[in-house]
Amino acid sequence: MPDADDLRGRVTGYTGGSRSSRAKHDARYDAQHNRSRSKAPTRGKRRLERKQLPLWQELVILLCIALGLAILLKSLFVQLFYIPSASMHDTLIERDRIAVEKVSFWFGEPQRGDIVVFSDPGGWLPVQTADSGNPITGVMEFFGLYPAGDHLVKRVIAVGGDRVRCCDREGRVLVNGEPIDESTYLPNSVKPSLQTFKVRVPENRLWVMGDNRVNSADSRAHLFYDDPETTDVERKKDPVLATIPEDMVVGRVAATVWPLGRAAITDRPETFTRLEAGGG
Repeated sequence: MPDADDLRGRVTGYTGGSRSSRAKHDARYDAQHNRSRSKAPTRGKRRLERKQLPLWQELVILLCIALGLAILLKSLFVQLFYIPSASMHDTLIERDRIAVEKVSFWFGEPQRGDIVVFSDPGGWLPVQTADSGNPITGVMEFFGLYPAGDHLVKRVIAVGGDRVRCCDREGRVLVNGEPIDESTYLPNSVKPSLQTFKVRVPENRLWVMGDNRVNSADSRAHLFYDDPETTDVERKKDPVLATIPEDMVVGRVAATVWPLGRAAITDRPETFTRLEAGGG
């Protein structure tokens, strides 16, 4: 019958030997086991230390991520713009920073009363001087902190298929025969238009006007063109030149975000809501 030592030997993987030899083996086994346990955390710690990046590399990665998110946000959702002129006084004034949202036009179209930012359709802006290539200016333009010079901001008055004219006996602009009340956003004492016009807006195009009607080169300024061969005003009228394509609209002005004292949400005036409700 095996004694207790034989049983102990079997458990530890031995079948015999003196007590002293078994004791030495047990001591060596315990020492190796303890060393292996003490080394495991050290190896793990070394692995963690090897994965840690220098601070400057972490900063570069964070900047790249932030830039990528900014590009994604600007391309798909919201873009900031800087107001350089007075054509939209008093709704928007010089040096305002505005947030232009693009989500509304993913599945819809610009509506009457919207304030929109759009690319120059050609000939609406003066010829730009050569780009100086200043990288700081380029970054500021990207984030809407400096005027890029190739976009305009106006209010949509009429959309494709509308008949827009000015003015009725009270000096109001009419859309599809219905007068619109512009007193809520035009500056005090400013008339809707000093220039008369009567236009049917081509499909997929927009008739736009600045809120500062006496100082805005908008659709009215591009309605007529010079034709030395005729004195007929109607023959000099071109509704296409006077309107902008819908696909050149960048987005709708959602809010003024800077300066903080002028921060406000931009809403469509009720007069345009009533116009649509009335079937206009």
